[in-house]
Amino acid sequence: MVYDLIIVGGGLAGSALAKNMAEAGARVLVVERERQFRDRVRGEGMYPWGVAEARTLGIYDALKATCAQEIRWWTTYSDGAPTRQRDLVDTVPHQVGALGFYHPEMQEVLLGLAAAAGAEVRRGVTVTGVFPAGPAAVAVQANGSKTQLQARLVVGADGRHSQARRWGNFKLTRDPRHLLLAGLLFTNMQTTEDTVCVFRPATFGQGVLLFPLGGGRFRLYFVTGRREHGRLSGKDHINPFITRCIDTGVPAEWFGGATAAGPLASFEGAAFWVDHPYDGRIALIGDAAACSDPSWGCGLSLTLRDVRVLRDQLLANDDWEAAAQAYAATHDQYFSALHTIESWLTKLLYDLGPAADRIREHALPQFANGVGPDLVGVGPDSPTDEATRVRFLGV
Repeated sequence: MVYDLIIVGGGLAGSALAKNMAEAGARVLVVERERQFRDRVRGEGMYPWGVAEARTLGIYDALKATCAQEIRWWTTYSDGAPTRQRDLVDTVPHQVGALGFYHPEMQEVLLGLAAAAGAEVRRGVTVTGVFPAGPAAVAVQANGSKTQLQARLVVGADGRHSQARRWGNFKLTRDPRHLLLAGLLFTNMQTTEDTVCVFRPATFGQGVLLFPLGGGRFRLYFVTGRREHGRLSGKDHINPFITRCIDTGVPAEWFGGATAAGPLASFEGAAFWVDHPYDGRIALIGDAAACSDPSWGCGLSLTLRDVRVLRDQLLANDDWEAAAQAYAATHDQYFSALHTIESWLTKLLYDLGPAADRIREHALPQFANGVGPDLVGVGPDSPTDEATRVRFLGV
């Protein structure tokens, strides 16, 4: 049997694509290494432009009915005092809020949707290689036995440490290290579950993002451009993590009765990507194709943009080679725009020194009034031309 699609990875990207393609009649196999999804520090908040993609892909209602909640409000704090509360539903083109969920629950829901749509799902299976052979040959291993399967197209949806990326003819580009991100899951924080909260000190250079996940759970991310802060990882650093969050403006009383309920880990806040994520055998989607700077929280939304664009190209064109090439070219355009916006905002909110202060003097009054790139509302669809950059940053 030759599959239409073999998808490596059964997370958000792989499951959403499998569901949509199986519903359209494609023969789809999803190969997922993990038998049970575990909690790790990763993205669990989806911005409104990503929620719009989830609706288009037909997964929004199922997520909201099972593991996710829509969040209407986005509140920004400076030195602990609220400075702006944004009604997302009323201020974004798609008229939706953000979406928060616990990542392992989301993965199980979507993989179940893929199977219900007719995709074949194999768990506890490792892909060990992809080889050109007319239809691509995919080598898989499970329970000590090895076999080869064939497909019209192989899709690498196996995340930031993608093996599929290594099997293909892809060159990885990385931004220089700049920001440092640490994340930790809490339960029973003394705050509401209908608001994403962003905290920044008046001196800038660091920030905290609090994202409600539903069920009394909250993921906090501490982001800093101050390298002297060092990495925060493991149980011994939980109290220093809380202290950094409080120093950034999170009210200390919010932690009263709260429990750290997951691992604490740190990541470099830098983007990495491949140009043109299709090499004639393998198409890459999600973090396998491009991991935007995790400090800005766009990963889940970007992943669903990838899924929707690849799906649309495959369904519109019987020539899947041309369809995958078109997906890759389109991906390069919107990822470049997103990367540009994130670099502007990093300069504005995390860079330090006289040059950064001059940028803030020019841009912050506009930004406080909602003028400038709307990373949360429309993401890569915000203007990124040179005139916009100069108007926004003043340099």
